[in-house]
Amino acid sequence: MFDLCVGSLVAGALLAPQTGLAAGDVAAAAAGKVDARFLDYPVYHGDDLGLTIDGSTARFRLWSPEAQSVTLRLYKQGRGGEAFETIKMKKDVNGTWTAAVTPVPYGKFYTFQVEINGRLLDETPGIWARAVGVNGHRAAIIDFAATDPEGWSSDKGPEVKHINDVVLYEMHHRDFSVHPNSGIANKGKFLAMTEEGTVTPLGDKTGIDHLKELGVTHVHILPSYDYNSVDEANLPANQYNWGYDPYNYNAPEGSYSTNPTNPATRVTEMKQMIKALHDAGIGVVMDVVYNHTADNDKSNFSLTAPGYFYRHNEDGTYSDASGCGNETASERHMMGDFIVNSVKYWAKEYHIDGFRFDLMAIHDTETMSRVAAALKEINPSIFVYGEGWTAGGSPLPADARALKENVAKMQGIAVFSDDIRDAVKGHYSDAADRGFATGKPGNEETVKIGIVASTAHPQVDYSKGNNSKFPYASSPSQVINYVSCHDDLTLTDKLAKSMPNSTEAERQRAARLAQTIVFTSQGTPFMFAGEEVFRNKKGVHNSYKSPDSINAIDWNLKHLNAEQFNYYKELIALRKAHPAFRMTTADDIARHLKFDNVTTPNLISYSLLDNANGDDWKEIKVIFNGGDEAAEVKLPKGKWTVVARDGKINHTGLLNADGTVQTLRGGKTLVEPRSALILYR
Repeated sequence: MFDLCVGSLVAGALLAPQTGLAAGDVAAAAAGKVDARFLDYPVYHGDDLGLTIDGSTARFRLWSPEAQSVTLRLYKQGRGGEAFETIKMKKDVNGTWTAAVTPVPYGKFYTFQVEINGRLLDETPGIWARAVGVNGHRAAIIDFAATDPEGWSSDKGPEVKHINDVVLYEMHHRDFSVHPNSGIANKGKFLAMTEEGTVTPLGDKTGIDHLKELGVTHVHILPSYDYNSVDEANLPANQYNWGYDPYNYNAPEGSYSTNPTNPATRVTEMKQMIKALHDAGIGVVMDVVYNHTADNDKSNFSLTAPGYFYRHNEDGTYSDASGCGNETASERHMMGDFIVNSVKYWAKEYHIDGFRFDLMAIHDTETMSRVAAALKEINPSIFVYGEGWTAGGSPLPADARALKENVAKMQGIAVFSDDIRDAVKGHYSDAADRGFATGKPGNEETVKIGIVASTAHPQVDYSKGNNSKFPYASSPSQVINYVSCHDDLTLTDKLAKSMPNSTEAERQRAARLAQTIVFTSQGTPFMFAGEEVFRNKKGVHNSYKSPDSINAIDWNLKHLNAEQFNYYKELIALRKAHPAFRMTTADDIARHLKFDNVTTPNLISYSLLDNANGDDWKEIKVIFNGGDEAAEVKLPKGKWTVVARDGKINHTGLLNADGTVQTLRGGKTLVEPRSALILYR
C-alpha cells in the first residue's frame, strides 16, 4: 500500500528518463562521479534561507553552490506581467547567495533564477517559499503576524503523553465536506472545519460536530501543502486530487482557501481551521510527502541545486523508490536539514500536532530520528508516524532505510502495521481475498502479532506471521493499527468484493469486528473517514483524481447506518476509558496480556490481567470470532459484565431489555459469527 503518483508524472513525464543534472553532468553521473561531487558541497546551517524580514528590510538567501549567478526578480502579481525590479544576488558563505530590499515590499512576489554552466534555469520561488501566489509559481511577501486569527497566541492542541492514547481519523478536505447534504457552506475548504452546528437534511451532525460526537482525538488530513495537480486559477472545473504531488512544501494549498490569488488568505484560513479543531479538543496531523517531488528537472529543488536533492542510478537517471519518477536524498545534509526544518516550521507557525510521512522508508533512519527529536523540543505532545516501506528499490542501503523492520532504530517514530491490516480483512492487493474477520482461516497468528503491536510476546509465534517474521517493534508506541485508509479499497468496498454473496448487514458485522480488533489492540488505532457510516467509493481503489461523486462522503448514510455509527462511537469510548488497551511497554504487554489456548479456526481469545496499565477493570476478556458459525468458548467462573456481544457494544456494559446490565457467570458460552465478545470482572 502506497500513495499513488499524480500530476505531471502520470501525464507522461516518465516516458523518457530525465537526469535532473546541469548540462554536461550526465557523463559524470554515468561514471559514478556525481555523488562524490555532492559530498564536497558546502553546507549551510543558518535559519534564514528563503526570505526573512529584518525590521524594514527583506533579506533573501538562496543555497545554490554551483551557481555562477543568481537573479532575484520582484513582481507586482502572483502570475503574469514582467518583473518590476531585477537584482543580482551576491555570493556569500557556504554556497549561498544573498540580496536585501528596503523597505519590505509587502504584497509583492518574487522568484530566483540560477545560472549554471552558462545556462539560465527556469525561475523558481525557491524551496523555502512560505507564501505563494496562485498555482505557486511565485513566492509572496506577506506579514505573517497579520495572518494569525484571534486567540492564536494561546492556541494549542491536546496534550498527548503517549501516542497510544491517540485515536486517528484520516480525512481529505473535499471528501469530508463537499457532499450537498453535508450542511457545510465552505465545501472542500479549510473553513469547512470551522463551521459548528452543521447537520444533514435528516438532522444528523456533520463536520466538526460529527468529529466531537464520534470521539476521535486527532484528524490526519491528507496533504495540505501547495501541490501541483490542481489548477488554482480554474477551481470551478471541480478538480480533485489527494495531493501527493508536492510543489511548495512550506505553503498551504490554494484550492482549499476561499481566494487562491491572495497569498495571505490560505495561511489565515488554514490557521483558523487548526484553531477551531483545537478549540474542539481535536489535534491536527499533517500528511507530508518529502520522499519525491511532482516534477523532476523542473522541480524547485532541481532549479536551485540540480541533482543534489535526489538519488540517481549509475547511468545518471533518477532512482525511483517512490514509484513517482524520483526520490529525494535525505542522507545528504541539505535535504535532511530541509525535512527537519520544514516540519519544525509547520509545528511553530501552524501549531501542527503530528506528522504522517508518506513512503517514509525512502528516508534514512537518522533523519527520521532527528525529525522526532526536533519536534519534541517544540512540543512534547507532537508525534510522528509513517509508511515503513518504499514503492520500489533504492540506492539507500536497506539497513539505513526507515523501514518498519528498522523502527526500533528510530526514536519517537511509529509505523503502520500491514500485519494487522492484511490479516484482518484480506490482502490489500487482492480484492477477493478474505481475512480473519471475513472467515478465512490461517490468519490467527498474524492477527495476534497485531494485537501485541508487533512486540515480543511469549505466546506469539512470529514464524507463522504473514508479513513479518520477527517482533520489529520494541514498544507499542511504534505501531499504528488500521484496516483501511485513503489508499486501496475502502473497508466497505473491500467487504463487498470479498463477500459477494453476503447481505449488507453481514458486511457491516464484519466491519465492526475488524475495527473492534484494531481498537482493542495494543499500539495506536487509525481509521478512515466515513467508515463509521459505512462509506464507500463505488469500488474505486485508486481514487486520487476521481470526481466528488466517487470520493465524497454521503452524510445521509449516518442516518441510514445509525447503528454502525453508534458502534464506532462506543468502541472509541471503550478504548479511551480503559488504559488496558493502551499499554506503553513491551514488558507490560508480555506480562498482562495472556492468550487462551484456542485451536478453533478464526477464533482468538485473550485476557488483559491484573488491572493492566492501571485499569479499573481487574480482568478484561476479549474474544473474536471471524467464522461463519457461532463458536463455543469456556469462560472462567465468576461474574462477568458484558461490554460487547453479537455486533452490539456499550462501553459501560450492554443492557438487557429491562435496563439491567448483561452479565455471565462463566462456563460454556457462544460467540456469534463475525463478532466480538468483550467482558470484564
